[in-house]
Amino acid sequence: MSWLDLLLIPLGFAVGAYGTMVGAGGGFVLMPALLLIFPDESQRTVTAMSLLVVLANALSGTLAYARRRLIDYRSGLMFASVAVPASFAGAFAVRYLPRSAFDMAFGVLLVGIAIVVVVGAARGGQTIRDPIRGGRAIVTRVIDRGDGVTSRYSYDVRPGLGLSGVTGFVATLFGVGGGIIQVPMMATLLRIPFDIAVATSQFMLIFMASAGTLIHLLNGELMGTELARAGLLSIGAIVGAQTGARLSRRLSSATITRLLALGLIAIGGRLVLAPLFN
Repeated sequence: MSWLDLLLIPLGFAVGAYGTMVGAGGGFVLMPALLLIFPDESQRTVTAMSLLVVLANALSGTLAYARRRLIDYRSGLMFASVAVPASFAGAFAVRYLPRSAFDMAFGVLLVGIAIVVVVGAARGGQTIRDPIRGGRAIVTRVIDRGDGVTSRYSYDVRPGLGLSGVTGFVATLFGVGGGIIQVPMMATLLRIPFDIAVATSQFMLIFMASAGTLIHLLNGELMGTELARAGLLSIGAIVGAQTGARLSRRLSSATITRLLALGLIAIGGRLVLAPLFN
């Protein structure tokens, strides 16, 4: 390590603030940055570093959102029960994906999710929703925000569980934590209010990132210098997460959605087009 590694702290802060603000954990920003900063590292090592930072960010962000009473704990635990086993599989699978294919696939994933976010943006920011009627798989949640506002919404459990499994696998495969997939899925497909989807996603990331990080630690893919660098990033991310949660209060759901989509397109496009300039 060198003094230049201290610059990882402000990078972690930026990742933590932005990731918590959009409920994505920050891994989708950090991973491309790490791929560019450490071009000689394997995708396994970079993924392991990113997941540890996502975990630190998720813990800090969850505490901030819990104080605002925005987390749907029941839904979060239900979706996490499917996502976590899939997260273990994703952490194992990354070792079999070549670095060049990894970069390209990751870029395509980010751009695809950005399209989903943009298409569904108009449906994601309402606070109160009419409950869906009928069916055993339909659940209704009532979230008391503690400030005189109550959010009531309903959704079909089945697509939520299925996509949570996909989220867990893909997220740990690419080291992004899962929020970039989980938030659009919850807000657009399940029609959960956007701010609750963001907060609940942060809560879920604790479990998904823990699963992926554990596998990488057991496989010896996060040791020595890499572990120290991930620690510096995590210090910044923990502080940044608190800042991001405060900023989310001042921004509308539409603005946060645009920030999420912009980041996805910019970073995804950079990775997809990178081979053309090499």
